[in-house]
Amino acid sequence: MSNSLLISSFATWKPEQSSNSSDDLLAAILGEQGFPAPVHLLRQLPVDFDLAPKLVIAAIAELQPRAVICTGMAETRTVLSVEDRAIHRQQVRQTAVNVEQLVAGLTHTRISQDAGNFVCNFLYYSVLAYLDRQEQENQDRKTPGLFIHVPRLHSTNQSGMVADFLTLCDRLLQ
Repeated sequence: MSNSLLISSFATWKPEQSSNSSDDLLAAILGEQGFPAPVHLLRQLPVDFDLAPKLVIAAIAELQPRAVICTGMAETRTVLSVEDRAIHRQQVRQTAVNVEQLVAGLTHTRISQDAGNFVCNFLYYSVLAYLDRQEQENQDRKTPGLFIHVPRLHSTNQSGMVADFLTLCDRLLQ
């Protein structure tokens, strides 16, 4: 297992979208200061129920990161939303991460129990299922996985979102 963090973002899915805020956040971090820890970025995943999970799971298998963060856009939200669960066909998978502790004291981040009904939720469910299987097969290896929804970024919220996201990354690797 490497000491790195794997972070994914999505491409757009509507013709009128010029970008996806999940990828905008990663671009902002890269443009400002970069990440404090070794990071592998899997940027602009296709918004596709089959391809997105396959690409992320293949990257996890190849890179064996210490932790995984998948990100996606939530146009109507106003803060970073750390998803504590994903649901598929009435089956719930929860992250093993203590999300209460993870978000404590962050001003631009909240916990969410609704990862949605679209590709974000299915990707998260698939990644958590894969990580659970990996843990069962390799008792000594536990890779935490998270999904974070990112609101639209603009000049008044970007610095706070970047700061909170970097804190989440740092805390996840501790």
